[in-house]
Amino acid sequence: QVQLVESGGGLVQPGGSLRLSCAASGSIFRINAMGWYRRAPGKERELVASIDRVGTINAAGSVKGRSTISRDNSKNTVYLQLNSLKFEDTAVYYCNVEAVDYSGHTKVYWGQGTQVTVSS
Repeated sequence: QVQLVESGGGLVQPGGSLRLSCAASGSIFRINAMGWYRRAPGKERELVASIDRVGTINAAGSVKGRSTISRDNSKNTVYLQLNSLKFEDTAVYYCNVEAVDYSGHTKVYWGQGTQVTVSS
């Protein structure tokens, strides 16, 4: 199986910044893509940003210009830098990984979620 360890969430003031990280480990032959989703109170889960194995990035319009997603392939880790945080960024952020195991099966994995709260 694959394990995802998330970190970096917490309480931050409006206009502040934080950096989320997600490290994948376990039975991984290849990671196709890694990214972050979020679920705000009373709303559906939505994509924040993702990056695939060749560096193609998808990002939500709400965070473009103030977010950076990056990866460290040697550590199977993805990072999400968020700047100029707004109240509406408050959500539980979930790491998402699409990986291929040694049997050639492609599966999607989710982290437990890390809370980001933007409040003054």
